[in-house]
Amino acid sequence: MRLGILAFSVIVSLAACSPGSDMTSGDVADDRPLIATTVSPITSIAASIAGDRARIEGIVPEGTNSHTFEPSPQIAKLLSNADLILVNGLKLEDPTIELAKSNKKDDTQIVEIGTLVLPESEYIYDFSFPKEEGKPNPHLWTDPGYAIKYAEVIRDQLSKLDPENATYYADNFTTFEKQANALATAVASDQLSVPNGNLKLLTYHDAYAYFAKDFGWKVIGAIQPNSFSDPAPSEVARLIDQVKAENVTTIFGSEVFPSAVLAEVGRATGARYEDSLRDDDLPGAPGDAEHSWLGLMKYNYRTMISGLGGTPTQLDAITVAPVDSTSAVFPQ
Repeated sequence: MRLGILAFSVIVSLAACSPGSDMTSGDVADDRPLIATTVSPITSIAASIAGDRARIEGIVPEGTNSHTFEPSPQIAKLLSNADLILVNGLKLEDPTIELAKSNKKDDTQIVEIGTLVLPESEYIYDFSFPKEEGKPNPHLWTDPGYAIKYAEVIRDQLSKLDPENATYYADNFTTFEKQANALATAVASDQLSVPNGNLKLLTYHDAYAYFAKDFGWKVIGAIQPNSFSDPAPSEVARLIDQVKAENVTTIFGSEVFPSAVLAEVGRATGARYEDSLRDDDLPGAPGDAEHSWLGLMKYNYRTMISGLGGTPTQLDAITVAPVDSTSAVFPQ
């Protein structure tokens, strides 16, 4: 009998510590709201607002093409347990949204943040996101102003879900807003150091359309077409001619998706090929200070400004604090 009781106790202990358990240290149930998020910048912003009062769990692994990501059946369990589901929207995560609709609790809201904050009249279509396909450019989070709007939506949704902690979420939003505004001020200052006429972007993937519009940069093109295949030779030739005509000094590739085509454009034009920009893959590892939306955008902005001949003095002065990794799960 004693052996049976011991065996039962071991089984209970293992179950309490197993992945997906709602138990924390001391076998106390974690009754904080569970928030499912998609891409890592949204996960990071949500974690900044939620702090230690909610659990944030991302869905799209970092380093994955979020446009083509198909959620695994295991994600259905997370979606079925979530108290709130935060997605970007603007047609970025359609398969995940469909899975969520089929598996979520009846009272769980699916909030398409980008679709909420961007009026249809302000949709941007381009080479990677042609209007005839009906999918606007969804990369609002690369613009600090829109990141603040994302944080506002998350603050309001968390406060609605968990009104007892509304003041806490509001305070965290104020902190995030100050950080994002400081980042925007630093970018606006540092871009003045870029030689006149050099604020031009040729990228692998057009993730900076809204940023460029708001900060006065010119996006001259993106290598990756909407099919996510290599562009046609005629398109590459056109970009080579454009880079030469506009005296583009640096072209920017993706750290996640190396591009032989961009490298060739660089060789053909004499422009430097910088291959380390990140769309939604946060720098470092979870728990590192730079592994956050703020760390991501600080890295990208200073890389672009340096590559175009400027000096990112103000950006270098920005301090990046780590996101609470005990309350946020960033799938790798």
